[in-house]
Amino acid sequence: QLQLVESGGGLVQPGGSLRLSCAVSGLSLDDYAIGWFRQAPGKEREGVLCISSSGSGINSADFVKGRFTISRDNAKNTVYLQMGSLKPDDSAVYYCAAGGLAYYYCSKSAREYQYWGQGTQVTVSA
Repeated sequence: QLQLVESGGGLVQPGGSLRLSCAVSGLSLDDYAIGWFRQAPGKEREGVLCISSSGSGINSADFVKGRFTISRDNAKNTVYLQMGSLKPDDSAVYYCAAGGLAYYYCSKSAREYQYWGQGTQVTVSA
């Protein structure tokens, strides 16, 4: 059964850190790019970071500015989003998604991803 399950969200103070996990089942990370997206109330879903199926292609949004990193553990079929220096504007529901893209490529466009998780809430507040 194909499934993407996000976890690790929660409430964090400004300047804090969180690590989100995306546990993938039913498909191989060697065959699919994984993207992290977020959506805040009243705003469009936006791409945060993605990693290609090769593991070497990474694409990040400008607002990440070195604060977030993406990594994956093929043995666990899990992709991580490490977030640091969090700001209130980072508050959103964070989603991971899988897309059948070219081997060394990943995209920040949600349209290019076929499979989605249910999301995990991240709230940055004092």
